[in-house]
Amino acid sequence: MTAIAATLQAFFTDRLISQRRASPHTITAYRDTLRLLVSFAATRTGTPPCRLDIADLDAPMISAFLDHAEHERGNSIRTRNARLAAIHSLFGFAALRHPEHAADIARVLAIPPKRADQTIVTFLTGPEADALLSAPDRATRTGRRDHAWILLAIQTGLRASELTSLTCGDIHLGPGAYVACHGKGRKDRITPLAPATVTTLRAWLAERSATPARSCPSLASKNVTPHVLRHSAAMALLHAGVDITVIALWLGHESVTTTQIYLQADMALKQQALDRTTPPAAAPGRYRPPDQLLAFLEAL
Repeated sequence: MTAIAATLQAFFTDRLISQRRASPHTITAYRDTLRLLVSFAATRTGTPPCRLDIADLDAPMISAFLDHAEHERGNSIRTRNARLAAIHSLFGFAALRHPEHAADIARVLAIPPKRADQTIVTFLTGPEADALLSAPDRATRTGRRDHAWILLAIQTGLRASELTSLTCGDIHLGPGAYVACHGKGRKDRITPLAPATVTTLRAWLAERSATPARSCPSLASKNVTPHVLRHSAAMALLHAGVDITVIALWLGHESVTTTQIYLQADMALKQQALDRTTPPAAAPGRYRPPDQLLAFLEAL
């Protein structure tokens, strides 16, 4: 067995499972990345995967694999960077076990993630959320289920995986109603439920006459996914004046930096900030670089 084969096995059994107690989702993601990598390297070198060595997975090979994943397999830049993170984790583990390959490992660890354009999050406005909630036919059991699920998603901001893994025991509708979930990163959290949500969940099986869906033209231009409902919950909290640190706890974010995307997405908040400022009384002008070199740099 070659060095990389033994190290790769120890990486999963010792590092990820025993030491870090990584979640099944993390193990699956790392497994898929490294399986694709060794298959790609085996094809390129003509060496069976079990006979590949650390020297076969050098920086040029890793870079070629990442380009292949992005351009031929259609991976997004975010997925490309996630695959690189898995590779970095493996090689960081290998650095402790194989100092004789320190140079090759260091070059792989020096491969930087690829910068991606930061997209503006999509969220539903109040009328759009109301239109979506009125769409299910609540005269049917399926319609009542969909209505309750959408309302729960919009109000709590739970991730899709958190919603689908909920059980009846996770929803507490007594005094101080809340929903409990086991979220990303093995973090448990509870999210309070609004009275309207409590009422809807209690009456999920009650018969109600069907009502036509509200017309909301702007809703047709949005791709409504569970994550958009999660974003909508965050924006509703932001509009209500809830501190961003509280929103981060509500959504289960590891860092407040992640939550700041909602500040960047909301033009209404930006307009409010602009309305509170006084325009400067300076006369308009145009910047002129002091010399030709600066002019060249400015034109790049």
